[in-house]
Amino acid sequence: MRRATLLVVAMAAFVSACGEPPKTGDPVRGAQLHEACLDCHGTGLYTKPDRKIKSRDALRQETARWGDYYNPALSKQDVDDVVAFLDKEFYKF
Repeated sequence: MRRATLLVVAMAAFVSACGEPPKTGDPVRGAQLHEACLDCHGTGLYTKPDRKIKSRDALRQETARWGDYYNPALSKQDVDDVVAFLDKEFYKF
């Protein structure tokens, strides 16, 4: 029992030290889904020096928020894929 407790504590410390969750999503599929985003804005939004997205977590939150505007809304997998594409091509977190 004590060994299991130590393992859980060690894993929690590791996750805490690592910060953001591991990267997931398919950037190729994300690029395809992202085409719909271009109906409202270009890619210059992602490269501005004063952009408000400063972390992968913030990128995920904004992608999910704007993904609610679509009908149907972006699924969790869709968001993961778009985030993977944006991170790979523009943000590089």
